[in-house]
Amino acid sequence: MDSFKKITSIVTPLDKVNVDTDQIVPKQFLKLVQKSGFGKFLFFNWRYDEQENKKSDFVLNNPKYENSQILVAGDNFGCGSSREHAVWALLDYGFVVIIAPSFADIFFSNCFKNGVLPIILDQKIVEKLLQETGMIEVDLKNQIIKTSSSKMSFEIDSYQKKILLEGLDDIAITFEYENKILDFEKQSKIPSVL
Repeated sequence: MDSFKKITSIVTPLDKVNVDTDQIVPKQFLKLVQKSGFGKFLFFNWRYDEQENKKSDFVLNNPKYENSQILVAGDNFGCGSSREHAVWALLDYGFVVIIAPSFADIFFSNCFKNGVLPIILDQKIVEKLLQETGMIEVDLKNQIIKTSSSKMSFEIDSYQKKILLEGLDDIAITFEYENKILDFEKQSKIPSVL
């Protein structure tokens, strides 16, 4: 997993509440076993019609937002089933920051495990960010978001912050304890697996 850097990007506004994981990546696309390749299926049913033509009225089909790395959405983002594929699709598409008033718990946890920063902000601040047309900067190290007209702080658990800043996935976290694991195996006379 890559370490999280300061992000400067235009905001993609997704002014919808209760966006569930089946809307983020529909179930028919869950056949892939690797984490990459899901970006083309992101919000598939909202992006395309039955003939797989792009719908002109959906935000991701607007060329203005083509290289955006920051998604701003409504309350309860990532609800529904616990599929990790939803985070994979967002990341593969290019989003590394998601800002919303609230997230579903499992989705929120899956974001950190995959290098995506979910930021919870007050509803009124989110509403302002949905209207933001310029570039904004997300500085995880200092926990600050800067827009052209304002600067705001955000909260994050210190352990989750460390995971993102250092680019640690579950395997890398385990390897941080390699010496302790080896010591335990020696004391327990368990054959080493590392």
